[in-house]
Amino acid sequence: MDEQELTEPWEGVLITPGSVSHTGVLVLAGSSGRIERDRARILAREGMTAMSMRWFGGPGQSPGICEIPLETFVSAVDLLESTGVRRICLMGSSKGAEAALLTSVHDPRVDGVVAMSPTSVVWGNVGPGRDGRQRPYRSSWTWKGQPLPFVPYDDDWTAAEPVNGPVAVRGWYERSERTFADLLLAAEIPVEDTNADVLLVAGGDDAMWPSLPFAERLVVRRRAAGRTAHLISRAEAGHRPRLPGEGPASASPHFLYGGDAVADAELGAAAWPHILNLLRGRKTAAS
Repeated sequence: MDEQELTEPWEGVLITPGSVSHTGVLVLAGSSGRIERDRARILAREGMTAMSMRWFGGPGQSPGICEIPLETFVSAVDLLESTGVRRICLMGSSKGAEAALLTSVHDPRVDGVVAMSPTSVVWGNVGPGRDGRQRPYRSSWTWKGQPLPFVPYDDDWTAAEPVNGPVAVRGWYERSERTFADLLLAAEIPVEDTNADVLLVAGGDDAMWPSLPFAERLVVRRRAAGRTAHLISRAEAGHRPRLPGEGPASASPHFLYGGDAVADAELGAAAWPHILNLLRGRKTAAS
């Protein structure tokens, strides 16, 4: 494998396999903002050109997930396309899944999306924007300079856990959906508009947000439009499914993610053959 550091127009890594690569994959982390090197390496070992990027919090970028231009990901697709791959896919987790699904709606070059622990709606900003402010809430994303419709957060929600330890914020998202129910329709991700193959991976014990109900809504929306979306789920898994070759996710001092090391690994293992099939352009099926 050859690993190339990227510095312009954003930080990242591009990893090419030793053999001819037909598939290029953009790997997007969630709200950690990290460059997913290990996951990209796993994909490169499977014969794919894999790239991961820092899409916020880097030089010249918004410090938080606030009005991030979807063109950021389109430019990454440009780079993948320039490597000569024939199939371009996006793999995102959590907020990265939100970005991947939305990018596939707006960029017809995207052939496949793997959305792990996804949402079915656009949410408000997580962290400050370029102006350093977190309030009032703004959309996480823009397209052609215009903010996408979004669901804000109900700040009257309080966590059940002690404030001096990690908290489960799933209830915050669930309450916010109820509080701002009139905004849900406009904020829904129009997943029926993407021509990409769609694979969703979600755990029923997700403590970050209700990714399994979100994924089920995405499947319903696709099917109502005569399209397909495949869902791989496990009731005991949490927010961070782990793929074969990845160790357990590290604990956070701030958030509870649900699941456990065994359940999260089982979900990743169950999803893995379906992920590879989608990335390689083969038929996949739900389980």
